[in-house]
Amino acid sequence: MYLGVDIGGTFTDLVMVDDEGRLTTTKALSTPGELEVGVFDAISNAAGQIGLTAEQLLSRVSSFGHGTTQATNAVIERDGARTGLLATRGFGDTLAIQRLMGFTAGVPVSRLGWYSRRRYPEPIVPRSLVREVRERVDHAGKVLVPLDEEDVRDAVRSLLDEGVETFAVAFLWSFRNPAHERRAGDIIREMAPGAYVTLSSDVAPVIGEYERTATAALNSYLAPKVVSYLQGIEQMLQKRSFEGAFSILNSAGGVMPVAEAARRPVTLVTSGPTGGVMGSVHLARRLGYRNLITTDMGGTSFDVAIVVDEKPLMSLNHEAGGFHIATPMIEIRAIGAGGGSIARVVDGQLSVGPDSAGAWPGPACYGRGGTEPTVTDADVVLGIIDPDTFLGGKMKLDRVAAENAVRDRIGEPLGLSTEEAAAGIRRIVDSQMADTLREVTIGRGHDPRDFVIFAYGGAGPVHCAGYGAELGVPKMVIPVTSMAHSAYGALAADVQYSRERSMLMRGGGGPRKLSDGLDAGAIDAAFAELEQDCRAAMARAGVAAEHVRLLRAADLRYRRQTNDLMISVPSGGVDETILEDLVARFEDTYEQTYGKGSAFREAGLELTNVRVEAFGAAHRPELVIETSDTAPAPGSRRIFEPVAMQWMDTAVYTWRDLPFGFVIQGPAVIEHPETSVFVAAGQTARLDESANITIEQKVEA
Repeated sequence: MYLGVDIGGTFTDLVMVDDEGRLTTTKALSTPGELEVGVFDAISNAAGQIGLTAEQLLSRVSSFGHGTTQATNAVIERDGARTGLLATRGFGDTLAIQRLMGFTAGVPVSRLGWYSRRRYPEPIVPRSLVREVRERVDHAGKVLVPLDEEDVRDAVRSLLDEGVETFAVAFLWSFRNPAHERRAGDIIREMAPGAYVTLSSDVAPVIGEYERTATAALNSYLAPKVVSYLQGIEQMLQKRSFEGAFSILNSAGGVMPVAEAARRPVTLVTSGPTGGVMGSVHLARRLGYRNLITTDMGGTSFDVAIVVDEKPLMSLNHEAGGFHIATPMIEIRAIGAGGGSIARVVDGQLSVGPDSAGAWPGPACYGRGGTEPTVTDADVVLGIIDPDTFLGGKMKLDRVAAENAVRDRIGEPLGLSTEEAAAGIRRIVDSQMADTLREVTIGRGHDPRDFVIFAYGGAGPVHCAGYGAELGVPKMVIPVTSMAHSAYGALAADVQYSRERSMLMRGGGGPRKLSDGLDAGAIDAAFAELEQDCRAAMARAGVAAEHVRLLRAADLRYRRQTNDLMISVPSGGVDETILEDLVARFEDTYEQTYGKGSAFREAGLELTNVRVEAFGAAHRPELVIETSDTAPAPGSRRIFEPVAMQWMDTAVYTWRDLPFGFVIQGPAVIEHPETSVFVAAGQTARLDESANITIEQKVEA
């Protein structure tokens, strides 16, 4: 057995595949404060579906992939460890200054002009817990001022007196020469045995003083909560007969052993959403799609990523909680739009989100005391979600409570019927999601008509007909694992490890070729060393050498710019021909990203970092789905079509009863025990050869 689990804000999702490719999916309510309870509830549900106890199931599981929101939650809720920071004397304010990006970090484009509402983020390390020590290394790694070890001891002693639990060390230019940071780390461990220590030269050995400092500080800030959770759940699994490999999904699209995740918890800040992206990439390869827009609509948020030529777009600097992390991550855009997003009338206008009713009390229709109308309540009012079949009938919804909430809070204040108010909620949230999709496609020079939308999450299949139509894509795919697709990604992902090295080189300028000044030999030697480190890490993770795949990249920018672009480098030796091709692809990528004609080759360029990513191919059976051989007779119910704004008799199908190739004309609803698929009027749905549902619509050329 192979298990994948993802914990969301409302539900904990589980996917299980056996050696013959048989698929089992299930959900359980997430349990804030005791997340492992929701995990084991989901395991028990899955075990019950195949006639086993949870312990019997776990004894048969060979690998367990887990996407976690622990790091994300700790950053958002600001309940990480009390962390002390050691910095080079004169640079103790680096984290507070934030390279003047603090006011705008994480602020949506639509709100950048709200100057009166701008605030610096709540610090992860308050200035009172920053200590400056005497030391200095220059840009070439030469020691200018030796480390004052007594200064370090005084700083550590002072921070311990302040109740510090974890430490971060970020010295100037330490990525060039880490000796001072390493010695400071040794002193901390001598004085505070067992204390968690992060060195910036270990977690982010790249240029960028602020980002490197923030990465180190966040790593230590997150460590106790993340590490204790991961170790705790691993121990609980083992106590319940689990003897397989337990891996954690990271933000770069791979899984890592618990020991490696414990060393770098900062790489888990987008662990959960990354699972859905990788699950989509894995499935798209089988279906023959190369360009994807992945859309994950859960109970709390709407997460979007772009995949071009089978490769997710990566971000070198990711914002988390108002601070910036210098580790490569899949670029995921998120907005507060989910099934639990709360609708309100503000100054006579209807707004939806970004706040959510969450898992508790949840939408009004959950019957747990919630009174605010949500997107899920609107879908119930419209008849798109059947209160009696929600979660396969395991969780009955209260239609009357949903109608009361929508009527009292939205309909009456706006002078609308209950159905019109519900349709308004749905259309607004669909428009908000479509706007986000435009930002990540058209806003970056991509034509949405060249992409296929993958829609998943509990609410994605319910709403993709709306936001997909508004965006203008020709096709939407709802994976057979859509109701737990991020969990499927955790199951299907390869083991991943990455290493990087900063090596500032300047090329070109004026009439010279841009590759002039780049040292091919030095770059080649750096790649060779990083590849050796990655192979060693794969061996520690138990991956055989023949199953290891290495990808190389270099970060480039025009001189005097601050943002890099990561450009792939082919395997093999690096010579002048390779460098010229690298520069040419950098310029093409630059103009694709920032607009045609934006390149400024006369300025010259800088190569700032080289990177190597290692992937260890995981053994996962391909899904084998059994379907009906005969066309089903549909049921019927009336729904209020949110675009036509009228009641319609609508066909209702059961996903598991559909035969391969079966075609459905909208409007229609296709129900699954964990989700529902809405097919709008004018759209056509078909069950493909892998039991995924594909929705197509006419798109104007």
